[in-house]
Amino acid sequence: MTIPEKIKKPHVAFLPSPGMGHITPLFEFAKRLVIHHGFHVSFFVITTAASAAQNELFRPENLPADFTAVEIPPVENISSFLTDDMKVVTQLCIMVRESLKHLPSLLMKNRPKALIIDLFCTDAFEICEKLSIPVYSFFTASTILMAFSLYLPTLDSEVEGEFVDLPETIQTPGCSPIHPHDILDQVKDRKNEEYNWYLLNVSRLPLAVGIFVNSWDDLEPVSLKALRENLFFQNIPLPPVYTIGPLIKQDEVVTEQDAEILAWLDDQPPDSVLFVVFGSGGTLTSEQLTELAWGLELSQQRFILVARKPSDASASAAFFNVGSDENDPLLYLPEGFVRRTEGRGLVVPSWAPQTLILNHRSTGAFLSHCGWNSTLESITNGVPITAWPLYAEQRMNATFLAEEAGVALKFSKNPGEELVDRNEIEKNVRIVMEGEKGKDMRRRAKELKESAKIALNSGGSSYESLCSVVEFWKSQ
Repeated sequence: MTIPEKIKKPHVAFLPSPGMGHITPLFEFAKRLVIHHGFHVSFFVITTAASAAQNELFRPENLPADFTAVEIPPVENISSFLTDDMKVVTQLCIMVRESLKHLPSLLMKNRPKALIIDLFCTDAFEICEKLSIPVYSFFTASTILMAFSLYLPTLDSEVEGEFVDLPETIQTPGCSPIHPHDILDQVKDRKNEEYNWYLLNVSRLPLAVGIFVNSWDDLEPVSLKALRENLFFQNIPLPPVYTIGPLIKQDEVVTEQDAEILAWLDDQPPDSVLFVVFGSGGTLTSEQLTELAWGLELSQQRFILVARKPSDASASAAFFNVGSDENDPLLYLPEGFVRRTEGRGLVVPSWAPQTLILNHRSTGAFLSHCGWNSTLESITNGVPITAWPLYAEQRMNATFLAEEAGVALKFSKNPGEELVDRNEIEKNVRIVMEGEKGKDMRRRAKELKESAKIALNSGGSSYESLCSVVEFWKSQ
C-alpha cells in the first residue's frame, strides 16, 4: 500500500487596514479558517506606523500553524504624504495606498484562491483584477452602517449641502431611519478630504465577489433583510452578503498586571462591577475625564476604570499608538480619587484584558464607546452597555443598541461633543447597575448571548453561511 501524496491545503489571503479595530476581526476570521476549516492563510500586515499592540499580536508564538503573517514593507518617508491636520481615515487611506504598491509581487509569491480585504483596502480590487484573484470584502462594522454606506453615493448625488443639516431623518432603503446627528463623523463634513476617501471606498463595495459581515441574523434583522431583499440593494447590484459573526477576540495573553485585575474581580459579587474603557483608540478631554471620575465615585458602584492620558485635541488620539501610551493616572485623575475609591474601584493605566473582563462573572455592565468590536464582545458575554460614543460610527451604534437591540442606555447629552457632568454619569451608572431598566437590559443581553452561540454552532446561521463559502473555495 502506498502512502498518498499530501493534499495541499486551500490558501486564502487577508488584508486589513491599520488600526486594531480593523485588524482584530480579520485576524479572528483568518484563525477560524485555519483551525476549523483546514485552510492555510497568508495575512498581509501593513507595518507603516504599526502600534505596539499590532506588533504584539503578530509575534510568531501568537500565531497558529498554517497562519503566515506577511509584512508589507514600511513606506519610506510616510510623513511626506501626511499633514498634521489630516483626519484619521485620510491618514489611514494614504498609508494603505502607498503600502499596496508592494502587494502584486507579494500575491504572486504564493497565489491565494481569494483575498479578503476590509473597507479601506479597496485599491486591491484593481490590483487583483489584473492578477485574476477574486476579492471579498469584510465589512467589520454594523450592517446598519453598511446599508447606509451603500446608500451614500445616492445621497451624495441627490442632497445639496451637509447631511447633518437635513431637517428630517435619513431613510436608508428598508432600514430604520437615522437622525442626521448620528451619522458617522466621516460624512459630516463633505468639504473635508476624509469624506471623499470614505465615499470612494464604499462606492467600490459592489465590486466584491461577496461581502462578509460581523453580525448574525437575530442581532440586526431589519438591516440584513433590507440588504438581501430591498430592490434598491438588488439593483446596485449587491454581491451576496454572508453573516459570519460574532467574530470576537478569543485569546488574550495574561500579563502580571492582567492577573492582578482578574484576581480583584474574583473577590467581587456577581454582576457588580462596571467596566469603563473607550476602545483601542478613544480618549477623553481633561475636563471630561474629571467629571467621569467624580461620577463613578458618587455612584458608589464597583468599577474598573482603564485610564488613558486625556487629550483635548482629538477623541481618537490613541488610534495609531495603541498599547504604547504608558502613563501615571495619578497625574490627571482628581486628587485623592484613587485613594477614596480603593477597594471599590480599580484604576488600570492604558490597557486591560477586555474580553477576559467582560467574560468574568463579576462584570455587570460596560461603559463603552460602542465601537463594533467592543459591542460584540459585550453582547456575546451577556453584558449590558452604558453608551458613550466618541467618534466614527459610534453614535449610530449607540442608538441601535438602545432603541432596537435593547441592551444599552444612552446619555441625554452627546459625549465627545458636550460635557457630560458627574450627576448624569452617576444617574446612568446607577440605572444600569441597580435599576429595573438595567435588569431588563441585562436579560436582553443574555438572550442575545445565547442567540450568538446558536448562530456560530453547527447548523446555525453564521456557521452555515461561512461553510457555503468555504466549500466553494475548496471546490475551486
